[in-house]
Amino acid sequence: MANEQLAVGKDDLMNLWRLVEGRDGGPAWIKMMEKALPAMTYQAWRRDPQTGPPQYQSSTIFENANPEEVRDFFGDDQFRMSNKWDDMLIYHKTLEECQTTGTMKVHWVRKFPFFCSDREYIIARRIWKLGGAYYCVTKGVPCSSIPRRNKPRRVDVYYSSWCIRPVESRRGNSGLTACEVLLFHHEDMGIPYEIAKIGIRQGMWGCVKRIEPGLRAYQKARAAGEPLSQSALMAHINTKVGDNFVRGLESNDDQSDIVEAEEKPAKNRVARFLVLGGAVALACTLDQGLLTKALIFGVARKFVGQRNTL
Repeated sequence: MANEQLAVGKDDLMNLWRLVEGRDGGPAWIKMMEKALPAMTYQAWRRDPQTGPPQYQSSTIFENANPEEVRDFFGDDQFRMSNKWDDMLIYHKTLEECQTTGTMKVHWVRKFPFFCSDREYIIARRIWKLGGAYYCVTKGVPCSSIPRRNKPRRVDVYYSSWCIRPVESRRGNSGLTACEVLLFHHEDMGIPYEIAKIGIRQGMWGCVKRIEPGLRAYQKARAAGEPLSQSALMAHINTKVGDNFVRGLESNDDQSDIVEAEEKPAKNRVARFLVLGGAVALACTLDQGLLTKALIFGVARKFVGQRNTL
């Protein structure tokens, strides 16, 4: 990497490992939902730190998939755009890459509905291998070489990291024939957090269920011998971590609980604010940070469902 401060380092791996093991010392996770498709199951949780945006954790289990192809799938920016399973990504460019560690710095632009400006990200990512699992860290980083513009608006606070590991199939098949993706995600959306939580809860599943057919298309393309993109090839360069690393971390006893109870309904004052203020227009007018597709359409559905009851 040309600039050391942009590299994803050991501290980032330690933080992700503690998140996966529930030892990061953060607040309890609140269960949001549990959904399923014939070849995929999905669970999601949320928690509210003392400062910063809400944080999300999810577990997605893909049947008949292995960690290597799932790792490549999530790292393949070209396939994201060509297949359109992530239909908000409209531009990507690799700014820097390290052939030794696999660390990349990438410029993304994501498309938003006409009433919102597009958003850009400068992200760094790197993958470690620990046993049979891959720890993939992706986070927002500064970038002086790309000046800020009014449009697209830059997202600074961004964290989206995975643990990809083999698991037993929920169909009762013998062997580790399924793959679990544990995702930890948060970003500054630039809107009131209570509105963001309602919108994401309403729209999350509609976005997530597009991933599974995208993965199956990727598996078919690989089986047909289609060549790997450069970003997918970079996902093959991993830093291997030994058992000594884990033993050094296990002395940390901080834990984060998972609360299995469903999230409590939003207070009436929040719902009334959504209706009377016009949540979608309000959120986009603020024009700060990332307003996800799930939030935009989730809030809109919430608005339509409540306006006749207040």
